[in-house]
Amino acid sequence: MRVGGFGLVTLAAILWGISGGLGGFLMDKGLDPLVISFYRGTVGLLCILIWFLFQPTRWNKPLLFWSIVAGVGVAGNFIFYFVSISEASIAVAATLMYTAPVFVLLISFILRLEQGSLFKWLAIGLVMAGVVLLTEVYSIGSDSITMLGLGAGLGAGLSYALFIFGFKNASRHGQPQGILTIAFLAFTIITMFFTDRSEAVSLFNSPDFLWMILLGILGAGLSFFLYVVGLKRTSPTSASIIAMVEPVTASLFGFIVLSELLTATQLGGMAIILVTVTILGVKQSRKSNS
Repeated sequence: MRVGGFGLVTLAAILWGISGGLGGFLMDKGLDPLVISFYRGTVGLLCILIWFLFQPTRWNKPLLFWSIVAGVGVAGNFIFYFVSISEASIAVAATLMYTAPVFVLLISFILRLEQGSLFKWLAIGLVMAGVVLLTEVYSIGSDSITMLGLGAGLGAGLSYALFIFGFKNASRHGQPQGILTIAFLAFTIITMFFTDRSEAVSLFNSPDFLWMILLGILGAGLSFFLYVVGLKRTSPTSASIIAMVEPVTASLFGFIVLSELLTATQLGGMAIILVTVTILGVKQSRKSNS
């Protein structure tokens, strides 16, 4: 593994964590999560287009199809993530999103692409236990997270898994700049139907417009570019571990800027999820490379 790849993936993960914090900051100012998601992806599309213009790539039908699948995943991930932040907290939403490898594993079981083992089922059980502790769903009087926040957080994880699946298949037929261009174009078209257009347009004359531009550059355009380039210079195992920087960064942002606090139980649940998913990612990457 080269240091350059490690640094690029780490920086991308940090930027994703900061983007979650910026989203929470903007929602505290009364902005709609769907509008925030729309701006994040659309500004990201403009950034990726610059990369594509400097390094154009040919498109083909398989590339188009799987890139659109990846775009649907990005749309679901951004929307569910910000909805989960609005209904819970940045730390809870970011951690729930990283249940994605568990969804990949479950789908593989259902489609019989992979056989179950004691370790895999134990990993799924531990992540589920971590989710219970993190969200405190067992506490009747707990108001730390709503069921919508829990569902949206898990939906962000499932959407993230869909993006990974689509991007991985599209990579067999083309270059990342072409894949991301199509994916974010699909994102923009999809989210346009769910976004309050009047609120989105009104932001042009708002002081928050610059925050939206910054969110899109950091949370989509620059971060995805850094991650894809960095991924070429490091191993998938290392990248899966480095990606855990995102929920930690997001949690720190929520704590320092938005004064969001987690109980000891929630911190324990967060640790269980992140450690289990990291170990699962390492084992899966070693298996695919062997």
